[in-house]
Amino acid sequence: MLLDHTAKGVFAIAATPFHPDGSLDLVSLERLTDFYLAAGVSGLTILGIMGEAHKLEPEESIAVARQVIARATVPVIVGVSAPGLAAMRSLAKSAMELGAAGVMIAPPSTLRTDDQIVTYYSQAVEAIGTDVPFAIQDYPLILNVVMSTNVIRTIVNNHSSCVMLKHEDWPGLEKISTLRALQKKGEMRDISILCGNGGLFLDFEGERGADGAMTGYAFPDMLTDLVRLQQSGERDLAHDLFGAHLPLLRYEQQQNIGLAVRKYVLQKRGAIAHDTQRKPGGALSGAGKAEVDYLLARLAKYDPRARRA
Repeated sequence: MLLDHTAKGVFAIAATPFHPDGSLDLVSLERLTDFYLAAGVSGLTILGIMGEAHKLEPEESIAVARQVIARATVPVIVGVSAPGLAAMRSLAKSAMELGAAGVMIAPPSTLRTDDQIVTYYSQAVEAIGTDVPFAIQDYPLILNVVMSTNVIRTIVNNHSSCVMLKHEDWPGLEKISTLRALQKKGEMRDISILCGNGGLFLDFEGERGADGAMTGYAFPDMLTDLVRLQQSGERDLAHDLFGAHLPLLRYEQQQNIGLAVRKYVLQKRGAIAHDTQRKPGGALSGAGKAEVDYLLARLAKYDPRARRA
């Protein structure tokens, strides 16, 4: 199931479970994969920023990819971003041999000019092979690389293997509209646009032309419901559902502890055994956990899925 420009729905950004001692928890990884599948996701994205990929040894990354790809019944995108192209090439080759649908490439934070960004993606495509479908990760808030719509258009038009944009610019609604207008005018090839940013703007991103979400919110089943409602034209119901979850979505967006919040909720929902992050990583205090519990209790008044958390 190779990735192409028709991808839509929710591609959940998967966490990587660890035991309390920091070792990989492969049993929880199976449980977490099943959890995402039961939520109705259209695909999975592993070894991303939320997956703590930068904290894994190369053999651990392969182990995670092997297990998730073997168990999943949906396309799996593997994050292959690396400081050097040799490491990217190696992981991409291994991932595709294991059965990945494609890979995701984020720009290194050293890139500053449009030409540098375009050149980097040309070199990355040369490294992984023109037959490997890939997604651009556009996340300036974390990566410190600003991609204009013209840069994205150039990369897409230069490389037929570029089939998706993970859109995480902020604010970014106008960017989605501009990219879709370029496609409509025939000035850019059609691509899939899936949005991140924790889902904070998903209420309007679909209305602007996004095909769905690629994020790690701890209620992926809500994300799939929201996208389904948007795509069926049930706007008010979609916004009502989003509004009920917004306090928890917002709480998750705190720098340094956002992943701790997600893992805590995933643990409470039974998706993973432990909320451990591999060091270095932020942690929730007792007060923070109590605040999340309070938000879950309030959410349960609208969405019964929160009662089981």
